[in-house]
Order: sequence, then structure tokens, then C-alpha cells
Amino acid sequence: MKQFLIFFSLLLSITMTAQQHDHDHDHDHSGHDHSSHAHEGDHSADHETHEANHFASDCGSPAKVIHREGYDPAATAIHHISDANVLTIMDMIRIPLPAIIYNKDRGLELFSTGKFAAGHHDNGHYGYKDYVLYEGNIHRITCSDFKASDKFEVQGFDTGHATNAEGKDIEKRYAIINGKGYNIEQKTIWDGGLLGGGVTSFYDLSPTKNVVTMFIVALLIFLVFRSVAKSYSNRDGQAPSGLQSLLEPMVVFIKDEVAIPFLKHKHKKYLPLLLTIFFFILGLNLWGQVPFLGSVNVSGSLTVTMVMALIVFVITNINGNSHYWGHIFNFPGVPWFVKMILTPVEILGLFIKPLTLMLRLAGNISAGHIAILSFVGLIFIFGKAGESFAGSMIGTGLAIPLTLFMMAIELIVAFIQAYVFTILTASYIGAAIEDHDDHH
Repeated sequence: MKQFLIFFSLLLSITMTAQQHDHDHDHDHSGHDHSSHAHEGDHSADHETHEANHFASDCGSPAKVIHREGYDPAATAIHHISDANVLTIMDMIRIPLPAIIYNKDRGLELFSTGKFAAGHHDNGHYGYKDYVLYEGNIHRITCSDFKASDKFEVQGFDTGHATNAEGKDIEKRYAIINGKGYNIEQKTIWDGGLLGGGVTSFYDLSPTKNVVTMFIVALLIFLVFRSVAKSYSNRDGQAPSGLQSLLEPMVVFIKDEVAIPFLKHKHKKYLPLLLTIFFFILGLNLWGQVPFLGSVNVSGSLTVTMVMALIVFVITNINGNSHYWGHIFNFPGVPWFVKMILTPVEILGLFIKPLTLMLRLAGNISAGHIAILSFVGLIFIFGKAGESFAGSMIGTGLAIPLTLFMMAIELIVAFIQAYVFTILTASYIGAAIEDHDDHH
């Protein structure tokens, strides 16, 4: 009942916040010079000039700050599960993080993201040199005629579309400074353009909120297990208590139900790895369940799950014995023309296994976060982004049971996904190190 009251109070505060959403957004640039914002006229006039504000011309085109009406649940959900250069708590407290930037013009640069004075949706009110903060991520102004300075006001951001040299339609982003639009680009992302990234003029080596969260969770896990280890030393031969009684069943379960069945007599060698994977993923999943701890989605990030899958891939194949590799490149008693089919399939399977590990964990965790955010978004959808108090209350009435149900499911998923990743890791390693007699 106590947890329910806390959650109800939280959603009620969100509802009341929705009533002031537009008002707060108008004051998000308090202390700024609004003379160049061109606020004259109503919102419909701004929407009429939306296409003109896509900056079909070069850098420095006159621009107006667009005030878009309505609530976009998809954009809000994606924004909250994405990584950022600032740690936001309850959309009220913003903790700046160190920025480590390397660009091709000035080399390595170190500063704090506090220089951007992040506000609504983690957009920076100010810029530093030729950097701005757009939706929590550092971007760089690419216009050659822009004069960089240690501090300049950013009146807003906008997006547009253009055609590249290959004739493809691409999205372009703009920062509005002194009433003019300037092109901005994101950091270099080595994805080959698959996820919209590519090589740009700078590299962002900064510790993001996901990185900071990983260090926090890892430190907490270390302290917890260090405390439990001391308890075992001080209470040798006694029944477990406190954290011991909580963690011991989990450790015994991973040992008896995961390590021994798959790794048999070699399980002691790999048990520390399996326990580390299980508790690390579980810790990240549970941390991401708490809404006021930064809205992090670490285990739902493809980058994080990719690195973990690569570690499993390397350990599995380094420890693979001749029997393991023989099942990939040699099939005794199998005709040669069949081997020509089986060998490529087996080689492909080496890379499919870590790929499925990466996608399964990231997909399941991200889907849960998006579902919860979508249910909370019902408050704004029914309330028309703060216009209707009655609609907001109806949205709240729908959001509370749906969100509570989804959070209960997510709590189960947090344990299941940690277990699935661990048991698949054990199965892959077990298949690589099993002896010929074990196979029979």
C-alpha cells in the first residue's frame, strides 16, 4: 500500500505538471533575450511558417523559434531511453557530466556540460565554442561563417530535410542563434550509417549517463558482495542472515542450475564469469526500474549489450577445444558436398549467437521502458498536453493500473533476462569446452 501511494503521488504530480507544461516551456528560456524569437502572432502562424523554417538556404538563414503544439509520445519515449551527456532526474534536476571532445580542428577539449545550462528535453540554453546540447547530446555547428565564443545564447532547435549527393533524403538539424539557423552535426558514430550515424568532424569520448550508471551499479555490487564476504568470514558455520540470505540462494541457483549442468566438472573455472554477468545485468535492470534515478536504459543500449556479447564470443572461442572446432570445419563421415553447405552455416552460427545475445537483452529491456513511458503519456494525450484538467485525470486513471502492471512485469523481466543471458553464455561455453566423451 505504501508503494502504491508513493506511485499515485508521483503520477498525480505529473498530471499537475502537465497543466503547466506549456507555461513552463515558455519560461524555459527565462533571462534570455526574446527580441529575436519573433513571437508575434499565434501558434497557427508559426505552423504556417514551419516549412519555410526548414532552412532550404545556406547557414545563417533567418529563423523563428517554432512552438509545436500537441504531445508526441513516440519522441518522448525515445528521448527518455536514449543516452545523453547529462544525467536528468525527474526532469527537474540535471547533473552535468564531463565532456571529452576530440575534433579535427582544435584537438582534444575538456569542459563540463554545465556550460550548456540544459533545460526542457535536455536542450542547452547556451553554447560553448561551437558546441551545443541538443536533446541531451553534444552537437557541433558546421557553418564556416559562425564565430565561436565561450558562451552564446541558443534560442531553440529545429529539424529539416535535404538531399545529399547520392540523391537520398536526409534529416538536418539546426540551432537557432541570434534569430538565424545554423547547421549542427552529431558526434562520429561507427555504425556505417545503419542507425543514422557516420563520420563527422568530432569524436565524443565523454562519460555519458549510461557509463556513469554502469560505474555506480558496479560499485554498489562490489560493496554488497564485499559486505557479504565479510559476513561469511565473521559468521563461519552460522546460518546466513541479512544480505547473505538474499544473495546465497541466487548464487547457489546459478551454480546448481546453470554452471554445473552445462560446464560439468569445469564449472568452477567459469562460475565467477557467470555470476558477474548475472548480477551485473540484474543490477542494471533493477536500477533502470526506478523512475527518479535518471531514466537510464543501460541494458537496453545496443552498445552495452554488444560489448557483453563480444566478451562472451571471445571467451567461448578462445577456450574452444579441437572437438568444438572439428564440428565447424570437419564433419567425419559426411560427404564433401554436404560439408560445403554445413561449414558456412556453422561459421555463420559463431556470429549469430552473440548477435542474438545482444539483440534479445536490448530489445526486451527497451520495449518495457517504452511501454511504461507510453502508459504515462496517456496523461498528456487525454489532457491535450495540459489544456484539459479533466482529460488529464482520465489519463491518470488509465495510466496508474496499466503502469503498475507493466512495472510488475518489468520486475520479472529484469530477473528473466539476466538469467537468460547467463544460461546462454554457459551453454555456449559448455559446447566449446566439452570433451568428446561428454558429448556422447
